[in-house]
Amino acid sequence: MFYKALLFAGSLCLVTSGSMAQSSTRLRGTVASLDGDTLRVTAYDGGDKTVMLDPKATVTAVIPSTLAEVKPGSFIGTAAQTQTDGSLLATEVHVFPESLRGTGEGHRGFDLGPKSTMTNGTVGQEVVGATGHSLTVKYKGGEKTVVVPLNVPVVTFEAGDRTELTPGAHVIVFAQTGADGKLTSERVAVGKNGLTPPM
Repeated sequence: MFYKALLFAGSLCLVTSGSMAQSSTRLRGTVASLDGDTLRVTAYDGGDKTVMLDPKATVTAVIPSTLAEVKPGSFIGTAAQTQTDGSLLATEVHVFPESLRGTGEGHRGFDLGPKSTMTNGTVGQEVVGATGHSLTVKYKGGEKTVVVPLNVPVVTFEAGDRTELTPGAHVIVFAQTGADGKLTSERVAVGKNGLTPPM
């Protein structure tokens, strides 16, 4: 159960392609209610969405971490915005447990804005400055340098359960849209103790 929940944490950082990309989405918002397998989410971009959870759906808790946990050799993911000079400015960092090393490795576009990216890889060089860190993130086939300001949220993951899907809890639901337009999900990430998952 713990491994499956953490595996979902990795899937948050993957971008599907082809027909899968047309039917899958990350739904971000707050829990309105949970009744059996029926999860209602008030989306950040407006409106309530109803998602039918698989009876065996996994719940992953997103918990706070710190930049002190990000060291050379750490396997991380980081969402970032591409700056006008082509550099990457992190908007969040998530630290993967060792059991998930390699998950979603690579660099790709992300869905947090037109210039957003997601980079999953191993931290190489780390330069610590007065205003933040500069990290070299290495992945198969390349590497990126990401500037991480001191105020950027850093999180990690642990196994959760449905008792954490209470009204007002911040969630990311990895959902699929069926031919009938209905949403279903096998995986939900929830911010623990009021935390908003930043990715």
